[in-house]
Amino acid sequence: MLKYFFALIVTLLPVVVFASEGSGTETDIVQRIVNFIIFAAIIYYLLADKLKAYFAGRTAGIQAELDKVQDTLKESQAKVEDAKLQLENAKKLAAEIIAGANLDIDKIKDSVSRNVTSEINQMQKTFNEKLDLELKKAKREVVSEVLEELLSSENIDVSNEELARVVLKKVA
Repeated sequence: MLKYFFALIVTLLPVVVFASEGSGTETDIVQRIVNFIIFAAIIYYLLADKLKAYFAGRTAGIQAELDKVQDTLKESQAKVEDAKLQLENAKKLAAEIIAGANLDIDKIKDSVSRNVTSEINQMQKTFNEKLDLELKKAKREVVSEVLEELLSSENIDVSNEELARVVLKKVA
């Protein structure tokens, strides 16, 4: 289309230039306008492809940069979502670990309590057995002392009943 327009201007140019009167009293505004239009058409004809290519390249470059920024934004948003998901999973895992640790603590407390109670009962039983043994031992010693005393004194005449009563008094 542009080539046809340019060809039309080139063919009509000599007609316009030579159709003017040859007098010098008129202004040359028409010739100047025609010259400007021809100049503008030549410049456009020479630079149109380069300008179109430049602006197309510039548009493509801007679009590529915009696409790159949008891709980066999408990647960042995906990373943020992944981080949020990992945070939630970590919170759940921490809660599970705490719950498990609390259960283990309760089990250990119960085990220690049972062991301590068992040891206390065992110690109490051992203490009671030793106490009984010591009481028996003390009774034997008291009985043996009393018997020795009674038997060592020859001038005392004691019957078995009196001896048993004395022993019972000493023991009690």
